Amino acid sequence: DLETCNVVLQNNLNTPGPVPWDTLLFVFGQISYGGRVTDDQDRRCLMAILEKFVSPKIVDDDYRFSESGIYKCPDNSDTGTVDDFLAYVDSLPLTDPPEVFGMHENANIAFQDQQSAHLL
Repeated sequence: DLETCNVVLQNNLNTPGPVPWDTLLFVFGQISYGGRVTDDQDRRCLMAILEKFVSPKIVDDDYRFSESGIYKCPDNSDTGTVDDFLAYVDSLPLTDPPEVFGMHENANIAFQDQQSAHLL
């Protein structure tokens, strides 16, 4: 799925003209990943999450993927080097907090509760 999405993204970015954000969102959310989602509510959730990441707003300097501002496009992403991107990735937390998926911190507590119960 990820490889297919990368190919579709690359092909669409190499095509002259504006970025087809709606097309990318549809292909990623309804076909590539959404094709594996069988529940309508889960597909709606998937699309809501993808809308945060597949949007023309992501190229705005002040756009953040999470409320804390940790997750964003790196500064100077249009002129950054590979080392700049690696440094940004290395600065990210090792575990993703629920906020990056639009969830409340209580989701993490519930997850940890389930993991603890499973271990016992």
